[in-house]
Formats: sequence, C-alpha cells, structure tokens
Amino acid sequence: MLSVLVTGANRGLGLEFTRQYLNAGWRVIATCRAPHEAPELRELAKRYEHLAIHAIDVRNFVAIDQLASALADQPLDVLINNAGVYGDKPGNGFGSIDYGLWQDVLKTNTLAPVKLSESFLAHLRRGSRKLIVGITSLMGSMGDNTSGNAICYRSSKAALNAAFKSLSLDLKPLGIGVLILNPGWVLTDMGGPGATTTVEQSITGMRRIIDQYTPALSGRFMNFDGRELPW
Repeated sequence: MLSVLVTGANRGLGLEFTRQYLNAGWRVIATCRAPHEAPELRELAKRYEHLAIHAIDVRNFVAIDQLASALADQPLDVLINNAGVYGDKPGNGFGSIDYGLWQDVLKTNTLAPVKLSESFLAHLRRGSRKLIVGITSLMGSMGDNTSGNAICYRSSKAALNAAFKSLSLDLKPLGIGVLILNPGWVLTDMGGPGATTTVEQSITGMRRIIDQYTPALSGRFMNFDGRELPW
C-alpha cells in the first residue's frame, strides 16, 4: 500500500488530499494542530482503517522529530507540505508591519516544510515514489507580482519556492523528487468566496501531477493544471 503524509489535513486542501488518497487506497498519515476540532477528519477515520491522525503544530520542530521517530519503521512515498497560514491582515502593510507575525508566517510556510523534509528523509528513501511536495502560491512569484501588498505571505512562499528549488538539486543524487505546486485560487477559508477553483478541482489536478511525476518535473514551479509558472 502506497503511503502519503499530509500536513494541515483538518480542512480545505489538506482534508481533500486526505479524502482523495484514502479513496484511491493509499495509507494516509494526516496531521493537524487540533484533531479534536476536526470533525470531518475524524469522520474519515471511522470509515478508513488506513488513516492515521497525529496532532502536531508544524512550528514545533521538536514535535516533528518526535513524530518522525514514532514512525521510524514506516516507509513514506509522498510527503505533502500543505499546512500554511496567510498572516497578512488590514493594518499590517508597509509602515505598520507586525514583525512577530511575519516571523510566524515564515516559520509555518517556509521553515516547517524544509524541517519536515529533513526529518522524514529516511522514510522517503525507503518508499517507492520518493517525492516531496510543497504547496506554494502564485503569490510567491516575483515575476507575477503586479499588485504588491501581502508582504508576509508573498515572501514566505517565494522563500519556500527558493528552498524547494535547492532541495530538488540537493536530493537528486538520492533519487528523491521535489514538486513545487500552486493549487490555484481555491474556494477555501484562505481563498475566500471569490475564488475560481473548487477544492476538488485543485486537488484532482495536483494529484495528477504527483501521479505522473518524472524527474524532469523536479524543482519546477507548476500550476495545478500542469502549466509552468514564472518565478
């Protein structure tokens, strides 16, 4: 049975990744900060015996290492770094930046995915797919930025893109691939009601890229529909 670890699995993209992989017969390790506040995730656990739920805050690097140690005997095919926060809010623009908040956004969106990739490297090396996925955003593209604002979120996703591009080169000798995927503007709590893509469409598209992965895709910035995006 193929296995996938999904962070931020309590809602939105992470929950749909979990649902679709369970339906496809994968073993899913789903993590979120508060499983007791995730009724839809807990409902899935009642229906699928190959779903394991773990409470973890990705900002807690000690907890990440502890989880990796607890799962030391389990190979991992795909690691999906989905957990993320937006952070930017009214009054938090240039001239009145909340630098503590910015640090928290960077730790969640940039540092945590790299830490998870380090901590679960041995698990991935024993898997058959050997694939790390970073869920990023087109807002991390400098070439596409024509509207400014959202300094916290944009910088965290641009940094994630840069870090995962480096990972794709560093891990190539180990046969581990790195996908950098933009889910699109999705109808989630973060995306808001004006978004143009459903959660199901986004995850179906990203899963297609993951399923059809070849080494030529490693380190490229891809949209959920398969288009390559500007850095």
